[in-house]
Amino acid sequence: MIVRRTLVLRYLLLSAMLAVLLFLSSIWLPQEDVGGCGPAGHPCRRVSQKNHKPFFPPEKWTGPDVAPHLIKECPGQTFQASQLLMFLKASLLDEDDVLMGPYLKSWDQLISFMEALGTVVGFFSQKVIEKVSLIRELSLKHAAETHRNSGLQTIASFGLHTGVYRSVRSMVEAELKAGVVNFSWRTDSGCRTLLRLHRSQLWLKLMLEGLTEPPDAEGRFKTPGELCRHAYQVALAPHHPWMLRQAAELVFHALPDRKYFLQLVCVQSQSEAVPVLRVIIHALTLVHARTQRVLEEHGMLELP
Repeated sequence: MIVRRTLVLRYLLLSAMLAVLLFLSSIWLPQEDVGGCGPAGHPCRRVSQKNHKPFFPPEKWTGPDVAPHLIKECPGQTFQASQLLMFLKASLLDEDDVLMGPYLKSWDQLISFMEALGTVVGFFSQKVIEKVSLIRELSLKHAAETHRNSGLQTIASFGLHTGVYRSVRSMVEAELKAGVVNFSWRTDSGCRTLLRLHRSQLWLKLMLEGLTEPPDAEGRFKTPGELCRHAYQVALAPHHPWMLRQAAELVFHALPDRKYFLQLVCVQSQSEAVPVLRVIIHALTLVHARTQRVLEEHGMLELP
């Protein structure tokens, strides 16, 4: 009885701490020149996305246009790896660009993936939901303004379909032209919001890559918590203040085991999971590399 009561109190304390940190993180905090990533706030080397070389899988890896039969539908769950792959592929239909409609739909699936990991991961998923919603709202707002000015009868022909928010490149160029992007302080522009999603996509991609790694010399696989921590330190921690980094540590400790992750992609073993994950990783890599290229061309990899 005492042990059970201790566990209950521990989970209540964890939930309370995350709730407070999530509330505080909703208030804007500087994302540049923050303290270190180490324990007790010790400084760590800043990892810039500008210097992070996109990871390209070896030729022997299965690409998104090969063997789609590897990805199974998983009955009874919201996240579907097949849907994620479909939207990632659809976002790449324009050469040297990323289509925003399917890109954001791929994020809907990635959000479902995060939410399936438990309520504690809501610390991350809620921030992603806000960013995806903001870009959609900006698209609708621009569509409504264009609709009023043009006198056209349908709003569906604008926004994420054929308007300036149709693709990453068109959005970046339009927002620069409109002067809504600021390189010195925060604005709620689509470009700044996309950059945050771009970093989060790298975090998820690196975590999935870790799940495909073989065990160490003693036959031990890294835990999902260890993989998420490493991916976070590369992709997100350099851009987060100390408080958010401490909250992230709580999340890593609460992640389910590897078997649960494998079940989310409808496989039962590590050998089954590797080819499935490599298909998804390959598609994520292509989308991330194209987005990176557009943002880098316009000097947007370090927007405040």
